[in-house]
Amino acid sequence: MSSKELDSLVAVGALKREPGGQNEFDGLVSSGEARLTDAQKPGLSPESQFDLAYNAAHALALAALRWLGYRPNNRRYIVFPALQHTLALKPEVWRVLDKCHGARNLAEYEGNFTVDRQLLADLRVAAETVQVAVRALGPVPKRGS
Repeated sequence: MSSKELDSLVAVGALKREPGGQNEFDGLVSSGEARLTDAQKPGLSPESQFDLAYNAAHALALAALRWLGYRPNNRRYIVFPALQHTLALKPEVWRVLDKCHGARNLAEYEGNFTVDRQLLADLRVAAETVQVAVRALGPVPKRGS
């Protein structure tokens, strides 16, 4: 995990330094895991599955940033490309999530969304990859003031 790259994102205003706490981290992980579980439930529409899996991935990616003491600065999408620095995940993972962010925005802001089944499957795999990596982090490190 590289704070040099994350600090460069602070310098351009995409992130800010803010110590994270264990309760916040645990809440984000719990939310992400619950949504990821719910996304697998039979009978849900593909749109609901996508929404749940996307929001699960976002909560888990945000948890990784918060674990390191960073917070997005009005740029929701930044949590996904930051995964290469927060969890050392390969581009194949965070690029899928970034693509899903674009699809989510089309749905959310333009009402234009048809679920691509392959993208949904890739989203689930990417979210599960983030989940495994976040679980491996352990307790939030104590940082000095």
